[in-house]
Amino acid sequence: MNFKELKTWAADKGYDVMKESKCGKCVWTKIDDPSVSGVADSLQLTAQSIFNHFTHYKWVEYQKEQADNKIHHHSAGSFYNFYE
Repeated sequence: MNFKELKTWAADKGYDVMKESKCGKCVWTKIDDPSVSGVADSLQLTAQSIFNHFTHYKWVEYQKEQADNKIHHHSAGSFYNFYE
């Protein structure tokens, strides 16, 4: 997903996204409630933050499990390949 796609997707969900030119971070806000906002280091993390907000953080635990599994499988694969 590029920035233009992210901005369009976010707008469809009721959010605005801006990219800070100085630091490269993305800032998102809820269009109808600017007090709801966030800052993320990448497009992926921006999309994830917006998704988590509009789903009321329902999938956060699942996302953590998947990240842990990815790290576990990756490190296990590296360990295995080291001894081949």
